[in-house]
Amino acid sequence: MNALTIRPASDAKWDCVALGEVMLRLDPGEERIARTRSFRVWEGGGEYNVARGLARVFGLRATVVTALADNAIGHLVEDLMLAGGMDLSNVVWRPFDGVGRTVRNGLNFTERGFGIRGALGVSDRGNTAASQLSPGDVDWGRLFGPSAGARWFHTGGIFAALSETTPLVAAEAMAAARAAGTIVSYDLNYRPSLWASIGGQAAAQRINRGLVRQVDVLFGNEEDFTAALGFEVDGGDTSLAELDPESYVRMVARVVAEYPNLRAVATTLRTATTATRNDWGALLWMDGEVTRARERRDLEILDRVGGGDSFASGLIYALLAGRSPVEAVEWGAAHGALAMTTPGDVSMATLSEVEKLVAGGSARVQR
Repeated sequence: MNALTIRPASDAKWDCVALGEVMLRLDPGEERIARTRSFRVWEGGGEYNVARGLARVFGLRATVVTALADNAIGHLVEDLMLAGGMDLSNVVWRPFDGVGRTVRNGLNFTERGFGIRGALGVSDRGNTAASQLSPGDVDWGRLFGPSAGARWFHTGGIFAALSETTPLVAAEAMAAARAAGTIVSYDLNYRPSLWASIGGQAAAQRINRGLVRQVDVLFGNEEDFTAALGFEVDGGDTSLAELDPESYVRMVARVVAEYPNLRAVATTLRTATTATRNDWGALLWMDGEVTRARERRDLEILDRVGGGDSFASGLIYALLAGRSPVEAVEWGAAHGALAMTTPGDVSMATLSEVEKLVAGGSARVQR
């Protein structure tokens, strides 16, 4: 039995509530951002991707709290989110001024990378509707209260980095969720570009350290715990060319000693041989024990963006379903691996595909 006490599904309107910005992703496919003449569009956002995976892949009830400018671009993002099975009753719509002087929707240009050329993301998200959310804009008491309610709340370090007010909104939401008995998860998701003009890594660590005090389940990747919280990995390779899982186990032990409120800590372990071939694994600390997912060596990658988010949604799904920590980390790692075989931020996997991979299935053709 795990250490998390999760509300029964019958006692909540939503299985998961996510708080974060949802951007329009523009994907040049096999070309470069600076050279292409066409883009394919998707929706995406670190926090949103988790809830969207729970809805579209795992069939759970999920909603996103975000804000959009009320124009055609905002409604394109809305249409994409609806296709993902999301409840959009908690989207805040802001009046558009005609040109975006006061509010706009975020854009994210993303190259997938190939071989020796790494993936590249170029965000255009200043002054967005989501970045302008402030405490009091959302009635969290109503959202988490007895007339609605959620089993799980998820947000992260990307949303916290958008402005001076967004960390305050995240803290407000966390406090309301915890008061209502909702599990709170947070993905550190450190992005140097988001923090560069607002205090850099020092500001990121100060804000994240405060927010993590209200978290039950903490997610991060190979570098997040160092960059966003200041926990060094013993013998860590700054290029991440070599990963020692035991060093990460020791690091997680220091994290949970510093933050006794944490009930679980999960981290992905990725060694990028090239942009399209990675070693992929994960570990989960829970109930005082560390469990490692099976390592997938030389995993072929089509689009790595969103792999960590899909890891989180697979793990959350398993915990919501009452599965053990051993099973949960395998579900997370399998879903993350599958999500990286298709383009776009969000997962295109199916529940049966995740089940098959968890059980050790192969890639033989299905007919």
